[in-house]
Amino acid sequence: MQLSSLLQRFNEPETLKMAKLGRELRANGFDITDLSLGEPDFDTPEHIKAAAKKAIDDNYSHYTPVAGYLDLREAVCTKLKRDNNLDYTPDQIVVSTGAKQSIANTVMSIVDKGDEVIIPTPYWVSYSEIVRMAGGEVNMVTTSIDNDYKITAAELEAAITEKTKLFMFSSPCNPSGAVYSKEELRALAEVFKKHPNVFIMSDEIYEFINYEGSHQSIAQFDFLKDRVIIINGLSKGYAMTGWRLGYIAAHATIAKACEKIQGQITSGANAVTQRAAITALTGDMKPTAMMLAEFTKRRKRVMELLTKIPGLVCSEPQGAFYVFPQVNSFFGKADGEHKIENADDLCMYLLNSAHVSTVTGRAFGEPNCIRISFANSVENIEKGFAKIKEALATLK
Repeated sequence: MQLSSLLQRFNEPETLKMAKLGRELRANGFDITDLSLGEPDFDTPEHIKAAAKKAIDDNYSHYTPVAGYLDLREAVCTKLKRDNNLDYTPDQIVVSTGAKQSIANTVMSIVDKGDEVIIPTPYWVSYSEIVRMAGGEVNMVTTSIDNDYKITAAELEAAITEKTKLFMFSSPCNPSGAVYSKEELRALAEVFKKHPNVFIMSDEIYEFINYEGSHQSIAQFDFLKDRVIIINGLSKGYAMTGWRLGYIAAHATIAKACEKIQGQITSGANAVTQRAAITALTGDMKPTAMMLAEFTKRRKRVMELLTKIPGLVCSEPQGAFYVFPQVNSFFGKADGEHKIENADDLCMYLLNSAHVSTVTGRAFGEPNCIRISFANSVENIEKGFAKIKEALATLK
């Protein structure tokens, strides 16, 4: 069969690949400890589920507006003002079937063939592949563990060329857990001020999983706001991964472009999910605070466990629910049967020998690292790290 050449431009997400391999091994009777999870292990809060049940009873079973129900877009505006002190109007909001679609809409509405997109590494796996699908060229800027994997103003300035159209980043960051301070964002904003043709996509999906205090958005700088596209959603902060709802907040021209693109792909997001989302965005935030408290405990335990494994080098995450240790000290080692040449090999070794699922850092643009999630119970985290420690000790 002759299929589209588009399929050759991008790869399958490594996160989904590892999850699939783990499920296959589990189905064959192996006790797999999943530390590759990219979702909270909590159930959706009761008041949000109740809103969804009411929406079904109220017959929200019809097509929805492409950009989302007006009262949901108003709720997004209320949330942005309440939590971020940012002023948006409903015509600047587009609701999508997950934040991933929001990102795809954004890239497709901005990037033409040959345009450059700057992505600091490490980055969420789909950024680069979505850019390639749109025909853009990825300009990766390698950051340093010494700066907690955050791009500096000088590095940004050096990366921008006349072909640069878009800058994509996340804070808190998946996979590193890095969080940009207001001062760090201001320094980046001053660079962008000198380059008025560059758009900024700010992925803030992990906003509420922040161990450093209040979240800071680069959209807070008025001189830059019209070029910033905020990406957010309900998956991480409200434990609503399967509900599939994300949104953008952007200049009305960009929002209208995203709406036009979405109208030809999925149209409006799920009606019941949208009704539940209004309750999530405007309702009780105690469940979110409880999740953060639990993730804080897990982060502390994970860092304790990491320090007991020789050869792993890791900075403490400031947000999200991952650690991103450097593992290159194990490259070239073997257990007598398996030789580890790179992070991919190490992840497969841990999966097949230790029965622990992780994700290679290569997928995130950092080939010397692996991503380990602590979106799992403390019991499973301790069990997984014990198996990792034992497996790594056999490599000589």
